[in-house]
Amino acid sequence: MKTKNYLPFELIYEDRDLLVINKPVGLLTTHTRVVGRLARETQVTAENILNDYVRKGQLKSSKRVYLVHRLDRETSGVMMFAKSEKVMNHFRDNWNELTEKTYLARVEGVLDEESGVIESYLRDDPKTMKVKSVSDARFGKFARTEWRKLSVKDGTTLVEVKLKSGRKNQIRVHFSEAGYPIVGDVKYGGMKASRLYLHSLSLSFVHPFTRESLTFTAPASLG
Repeated sequence: MKTKNYLPFELIYEDRDLLVINKPVGLLTTHTRVVGRLARETQVTAENILNDYVRKGQLKSSKRVYLVHRLDRETSGVMMFAKSEKVMNHFRDNWNELTEKTYLARVEGVLDEESGVIESYLRDDPKTMKVKSVSDARFGKFARTEWRKLSVKDGTTLVEVKLKSGRKNQIRVHFSEAGYPIVGDVKYGGMKASRLYLHSLSLSFVHPFTRESLTFTAPASLG
């Protein structure tokens, strides 16, 4: 069901087990590496905002939301939170098998092919604070990115992307290493822009209890 509320973003769906939101650009999903419980709980994040929402102003309430997956701060779009640890673990333990995620991205350059697949093993480099592909599978996690060209404008290409794995910065790294960084992705070699041109368009899964097939979409214009 759709709900109108006081949240600073769209609440796409809510039931007793989960929440689906349209996360805006610039909002952290969860707290950064801040010290102390008070600092973590007062940082402006989607997680903390939703905790306040489910507690309905009752500071001593034990209700909370549980982080199932993440979107980068500058990535917008569909995102899900669980309302119990059981639901969180259900999705976390088999995220890639249980869900299908589709993104929109505008990348620099004109892709010659109409569609393609990018595969590699990704590793987080603590020195550079970036993710990169490595040749040795022992030192990375497998990532597969499927893409389809939608349109071309001003030397950039709008693509639809389907993730077959959910690695940190996966789309950003794969397109950057292919020579087509996402517009606005300065961290991975893209040109500076008004925003990171990456949006979580839709999320599909089977509800863990009702067994209903659900798809949630948050349309966006990426220029």
